Amino acid sequence: QVQLVESGGGLVQAGGSLRLSCAATGTRFNINDMGWYRQAPGKQRDLVATIGGGGITNYADSVKGRFTITRDRAKNVVYLQMNSLKPEDTAVYYCYVDAVVGPRGRYWGQGTQVTVSS
Repeated sequence: QVQLVESGGGLVQAGGSLRLSCAATGTRFNINDMGWYRQAPGKQRDLVATIGGGGITNYADSVKGRFTITRDRAKNVVYLQMNSLKPEDTAVYYCYVDAVVGPRGRYWGQGTQVTVSS
């Protein structure tokens, strides 16, 4: 099994910044893709950003130029730096990892609330 622990959410004013972290722990696993989704009240869970094993990144159009996803491969941690936050960024943010060796599959974090006030 792979466990994910998220941190870094909170309340921020529009134009501010937050940094989310997600650490994967477990035994004998290898991770390929990592990323973040978000879900606003009454809406579906949408992709925010992904980062592949080779470091290639992908972003939703709504966050391009404002959010940056990075990873620490040695520590199995993925980060989401969020700048120029807008009220429409308010959502619960979920990280995920795709494990490809050992306990294969997609694993999810518990979610962290991000609230952007206008």
